[in-house]
Amino acid sequence: MYPEKLRNLCLLVMDEARERRVKIATAESCTGGLLAALFTEFSGSSEVLERGFVTYSNRSKQEMLGVAGDIIADYGAVSEGVARLMAEGALENSRANLSLAITGVAGPGGGTPMKPVGTVHIACARENKAVLHEACYFGDIGRHEVRMATLETALDMIRKQIP
Repeated sequence: MYPEKLRNLCLLVMDEARERRVKIATAESCTGGLLAALFTEFSGSSEVLERGFVTYSNRSKQEMLGVAGDIIADYGAVSEGVARLMAEGALENSRANLSLAITGVAGPGGGTPMKPVGTVHIACARENKAVLHEACYFGDIGRHEVRMATLETALDMIRKQIP
């Protein structure tokens, strides 16, 4: 299901997290739990993955992660602010010390001129560190391809926050 490159990158992230005793929580929208599922492809993932939130609807982002409804209304679910708040909410609502949040438009529909298909916002929060954010513009390359590219970017971002 996952390309070998992603599997290897995930194993590297797991090894680094395990060495530093980092527990990870995920908060996913357009990837629908694929990042958490990737971690669980491997034995020993429970040493690293603390929990995952699949918050596809705006209401679930509010209820499970504490994202303010006015932020969603003002900026849209696919925005830097929402991604950052999702990451912070995943930390606050888990026993993890690092979280990764993903919100985007995977396609094939749902895009707008301001947020075309392939637009994804990723945020990574770590206790006592600034929240990292990356806006990705993968283009209309296909739903599966957008989601796989998002996972690769997310794993790279986690690696930056582990040390």
